[in-house]
Parts: sequence; structure tokens; C-alpha cells
Amino acid sequence: MPFLLPSINQLLYLQINSIDDEEAKQEYKSRIADIETNYLSVEIPIHEATGRLKRLYVGDELSAYFITEGGVKHYFTTSVLGFKEEGIRQVIIKKPAEDDISKIQRRNFLRVPAELEMAVQFGERGRTVAVTEDVGGGGISFHCDKHSPLSVGMQIACWLLVPYKNGKIDHIAFKGDVVRVKPLDNRQLGMLRFSEIADRDRQKIIRYCFERQLDFRKN
Repeated sequence: MPFLLPSINQLLYLQINSIDDEEAKQEYKSRIADIETNYLSVEIPIHEATGRLKRLYVGDELSAYFITEGGVKHYFTTSVLGFKEEGIRQVIIKKPAEDDISKIQRRNFLRVPAELEMAVQFGERGRTVAVTEDVGGGGISFHCDKHSPLSVGMQIACWLLVPYKNGKIDHIAFKGDVVRVKPLDNRQLGMLRFSEIADRDRQKIIRYCFERQLDFRKN
């Protein structure tokens, strides 16, 4: 039996599918301002503990839930489609189908371990070759030389080689914002959120992730 859809003015509780594990643990609160056929308009999310507004980006993947009478939590996953101004700035997120709403929390975001080759351009500061640690629809994490000029907040241009099970290899170009840098012994781990990527290229990465997930389940 399908569950009820959320309604206007209902509170939504959100977590971000972030490549930064600390950020992914944080919970934010929002309110549904409007409901259309294919999307929901929600207020800018607020961090429950600090009261700070959370900046979201197009393509961000979210885990959401709302609470109905009796304290029952209803979970669904969604993504940011865009923004609009209706007196106050609102976030447009994908509307879930009734069958996509569950009483069971699902934390299996589309993010998989993968060692893929990638070229990274640090603006005018040179280029290096990197290897990804994991990839997902919203961003990637990757290993590069410890001397690479990687820093939080910088935007970098990347070219990623994505192989599929049918033998085809796609070369995907995108730009991303560095959200975290972790020094390791002789290298560093960079965590990147996509900031400029074509929708078709994002879908290619998601397709690769699905193939990888199927492989993991078989094993």
C-alpha cells in the first residue's frame, strides 16, 4: 500500500548526500512551500543545532523524511532541480512518487568505490593525474600527489575516464568545488562537489554507479 505524500507547510528533515562524511551526518529542517506535478518547492534548509542556513546546489542528492500523525516517519530520496524567488528564495526538489516513500530509512546513496583515472587542472597552477576513491551523482573523491596545489574552496577542472561493462569508455569533463582535503602519507585525498557538469554526463556517471552496485551485489 503506498504512503501519503507530504503536504504544503509540512516540515521536511533533510540530509545531504555529501562526499564529506561529516556533512552527510548533519540534519537540516525545511518547510514545503508549494507542490507541483513534478516538484516540491521548499524553504532554504536550516541546521537544527546551529540555526544556520544550508546552501544547496543543483544536482545535490538528498535523503528526506516527514512525520505524520502518531510520529511515523516517511522517508524518500530526492535531488535539487533548481531555485526560484517567491518573496523568499526557495529550493525546487524532485517530487517523489507515492511508491518511492517508505517507512524504512534508506542510506544507500548512489555512491560507489571506484578507481578511475582522472586529469585535474588547477587553473593556472598546473595539471596532474589523479585516481578516484569513490564516485557518485553529486561528486567524487580522489587521490593525487601531496604536492598538488589542492585547497578547500577552490574550483578545479577535471576529465574523468568512465568504463562500462560493454567495453565503451566515456571521457567526461566537469568542474567541481573542493569541499575537503585530507593529507595522507605521500599523497592527499580531495573531496569534490560537482559545480558545472552537463546533465547527460551526470547521468553517465550514475549509470556507471548502477553497474558497480550490481557487481557488488553479485559478489
